[in-house]
Amino acid sequence: MYDLTGFQRDLLYVIAGQEEPHGLAIKDELEDYYEKEIHHGRLYPNLDTLVDKGLVEKGERDRRTNYYTLTRRGRREIEARRDWEDQYVDVTEE
Repeated sequence: MYDLTGFQRDLLYVIAGQEEPHGLAIKDELEDYYEKEIHHGRLYPNLDTLVDKGLVEKGERDRRTNYYTLTRRGRREIEARRDWEDQYVDVTEE
């Protein structure tokens, strides 16, 4: 996951948190998080990159709508990232 941009990592987390989200659902979730508009020209090329890297699978819901799911590798990458983050961030309450 070290070779992904922050935006691509955020895409992985959003996909992991939803069941077969379509592009616009992912876009809406990220717009809420970033508090600004995400353009299609940014969203879909980054989703395609994640598909090309084998982290995400793209399926077809109908002729106009694709959905996205994490691959096993994508899930492993998220788990590894979280383990790495846990080394540096202590979120336990005292």
